[in-house]
Formats: sequence, C-alpha cells, structure tokens
Amino acid sequence: MERLKNKVAIVVGASAGIGRATAKLFADEGAKVIVGARRQNELDTLVGEIEAAGGHAVSLAGDVRSEDYAKALVALAVEAYGRLDVAFNNAGTLGEIGPSTSVSEAGWTDTISINLTGSFLGAKHQIAEMQKHGGGSVIFTSTFIGYSSAFPDMAAYAASKSGLIGLTQALAAEFGPANIRVNAILPGAVETDMFREKNDTSDKVAFISQLHALKRVGAPDELARSVLYLASDDSAFVTGTASLVDGGLSINRT
Repeated sequence: MERLKNKVAIVVGASAGIGRATAKLFADEGAKVIVGARRQNELDTLVGEIEAAGGHAVSLAGDVRSEDYAKALVALAVEAYGRLDVAFNNAGTLGEIGPSTSVSEAGWTDTISINLTGSFLGAKHQIAEMQKHGGGSVIFTSTFIGYSSAFPDMAAYAASKSGLIGLTQALAAEFGPANIRVNAILPGAVETDMFREKNDTSDKVAFISQLHALKRVGAPDELARSVLYLASDDSAFVTGTASLVDGGLSINRT
C-alpha cells in the first residue's frame, strides 16, 4: 500500500537516525522526497539507496538556522516535483548539557536556534507552499523531556523542544482552515547517534531502557512509522497533537 502516492515530502535532519529512516519509508510509500541535513556525503548515500530501491529523491545540504536554506529546500521541491505536500522538520541537537547555572548564553542560543527557530523557519516556508496546493501535513520532532518527564542538566534542550509543542498548536489553529495539519511526535529514547553520544556505557543504556514500560529503547524505523501516519491521509482528522511515541516512558513507574 502506497500511503504517500503522488505526494512530495521534505525531510530535514535526514542524514541519520529517525530522519533517515523516515525518508526511506516515505519513498517506499510512494512519496518523492527532498532530503536535507548538514552532511552532503550522507545525503548522497541516502539518495542513492532510495533510487536503488525504485524511489525518487533529491538532496540539499545546509544549516537549518538559515532562512535561506528553508526557502531553498521548498524551492527544490517545487523545481524537482512541482509541489509540496508533507514536511518533517526533524533536525535537532542536544545542545550544551550541564548545570543550568553554568550553561553559556551561546550554548543556550544555539540550541534554541537549531531545535526551535530552525523548525519554525522551515514550517514558515513549507506552509506557504502547501497553501497553494490545497493543504498538507507538517510534522515536528519534539521530545518527552520537558513535557511528561525531565532530566537534570538539559534545560536548553527541554526548553527548545517544549517550544515546538506550542508552535505545533499555534500553527495547527492558524492553518487548519487551509487544510494544513500540524503535529509533533515526542519520542522516548531511540537508538540514534544522539542517544549513543549521551549514553556511552552499557550501564547508562540499561538505566534508560529500564525507564520505559517496554524495557527497551526504540528503533528509528519504529518512529518513522508514526511519522508516516501523521504524514498520510490515515490521520486526516488529526492536528495540533503532541503524540507520545515513547515506549511507555511517560507512564512507567516500575
């Protein structure tokens, strides 16, 4: 079943992890995909894999903090495929981690710029194009941190990702009349480069796994399937949601 047949989708933060898995799944489900991230070599490899599997993809490397990059991704979608229907704004960073009394202003600002401002700039131009074609679906990657749970030493990350939930709701209300749906996924721990960076010992991985009701961390492919749901017409009456995809971390107390 091709749930995204004849759709055109942008995936930002596509070079690894959840974004990479989602770009490949979107292509498998019939979408023509524009993939973006900082690393051109990884994007080239991804495009090659998608095309080898019979899909369609183009890439553009850049910095999500730049509004010119947000514009360029949308322009590439229109140039290559004529329209834009779906956007997954997934680029993110853990940012500066440590006691909040020691976090630098530069570290705070950079985390907000990548996680929150970058997603807003992307959505700003994605939505403007979607309005020309009768609607679309915008999806952000937030987190459970700062929403249903919290950890010490992650103030900038929590604030930036929590801000995405407010942005999701505001955009959903503003553009619902234009048939543009806006939602956020809130992953639990997922086996990505970012996860491995922070959890670099078996004891840390075991501790984080135990926090989840499922007693394990997630896989990027599992998150990608939730993004696909929000991108597709299966979720035609879903907008403004903060969708937990967290293996039961939010409800686990054992």
